[in-house]
Amino acid sequence: MWQREAQKTGLVFSTLAVHEDEIRCRVSLQRQTGAAGEKGDTMKGYQKGVLTVLAAVAAVMLGTGCSRSVLNYQIAECIGTLDKYENNEPVETPKMKAEREKQESEEALEQQKEKTLADAENLALTYEYEDAIALLQNSEVLKEDERAVEAISSYQKKVDSIYEYDGDIGHLCFTNLVVDTERAFDGDEYSSVYKQNMITLEEFTNILNTLYDSGYVLIDIHTLAEEVSNSKGDVTMSQVFPSIPEGKKPFILSVENLDYSSIRNGDGVATKLALDQNGDVMASYTDEGGHDLLGAYDVVPALEQFIQEHPDFSYKGARGIISLSGVNGAFGYQVEEGKSADYEKNQETVKAIASKLVEDGWSFASAGYSYQYMGDFSYESLKEDITKWEQTVGTLIGTCDILMYPYGSEVDYTTEKAAFLINQGFRYLIGMWSEGDHLEVNSTYLRQTRRTITGYVLENYPSNFSTYFSTASIIDGAR
Repeated sequence: MWQREAQKTGLVFSTLAVHEDEIRCRVSLQRQTGAAGEKGDTMKGYQKGVLTVLAAVAAVMLGTGCSRSVLNYQIAECIGTLDKYENNEPVETPKMKAEREKQESEEALEQQKEKTLADAENLALTYEYEDAIALLQNSEVLKEDERAVEAISSYQKKVDSIYEYDGDIGHLCFTNLVVDTERAFDGDEYSSVYKQNMITLEEFTNILNTLYDSGYVLIDIHTLAEEVSNSKGDVTMSQVFPSIPEGKKPFILSVENLDYSSIRNGDGVATKLALDQNGDVMASYTDEGGHDLLGAYDVVPALEQFIQEHPDFSYKGARGIISLSGVNGAFGYQVEEGKSADYEKNQETVKAIASKLVEDGWSFASAGYSYQYMGDFSYESLKEDITKWEQTVGTLIGTCDILMYPYGSEVDYTTEKAAFLINQGFRYLIGMWSEGDHLEVNSTYLRQTRRTITGYVLENYPSNFSTYFSTASIIDGAR
């Protein structure tokens, strides 16, 4: 009798071993297919068949006196669910389901909490401390959470450290950037233009890093004045001292006449702005192999990339100012009838790029249509030039209240020319002064000077920027 029972038990374990090998083979095959949906369906069907077999095997084993716990253990080991279910039951019990759902609910709640904390931290990184505090205080999921309490306390301390800055406010102005110095500085007729009028991408990045390490932070020029309108629509301006965190120093950044007209394709310099597949503004650049690329190859996308890596470089989302003339188009596109067969398409492209730039925090400035010395214009010539700019580029970029004088040539502010500019809505007037920073605000306009950073100035007047960086430490060795 005992011999027959032993043979029966051996047959059971042999059967389990055979099925265990078969299961392992099938699972391995399913993993190789990589089809998640098919894997799930296949396993369900297969497990149903295996459990049918195992049920029969179990009947034999129970007949031999084998306990349910031992049987569950061996089945779980066979089908790969050992220690995954309560008592190694091959199915999910109501208790197990309740525990699983509880755990999933707790995990989802924790994910919600972590996301809210991360959103608050992102706001704080750009100095939006009050918004970060409000987000945490109004969060239902973070009530009584110690992490939220600590974060609110930390952000409140930073709010308390904010002060009114009354020192000089610099305005650094850039032109296009040279990416490939070997092709740009090759000695041909374009070489001197690139070398003297532009700086390299490496130099620009070095300047940004130096400014960042020195505590400088980008601000919007519009935060430097308050505008109050009366019932007649007249605007009165007054100066505002920027409120910034302790240890920070504000500055303004701009890009000079971004039309790309002085660049030849293939010279190692970007030739236009364009929207990439994600809708972000990038620079179009042709590499040494003749491949057209979109990326951070000029001031606008390079600054955006830097801010992504250093969000605290931008105060409350500030970016820079882009000045545009009209005679050679905008962003690398001709937008006037007669200057391009695709002018209408180009106009739509410029509109789309401008809209995205405004969304990202950039402002626009007029440089007049002809990009000439405005200080030399007669009243009629100035009026004609500004009117033509408004009809060409002005209609494409939206509201514009900043004027960046070409070459820094300002009008006489006691004349009707100044009155005309202000009546046209230009209340932020930017001149040029390489040796210092000047800012004044009266009841009708804000006037500021900019320092334009070019290769020529870096090489011949390095002390002009000593307040902000050491020229020797940022200069490109290929210059």
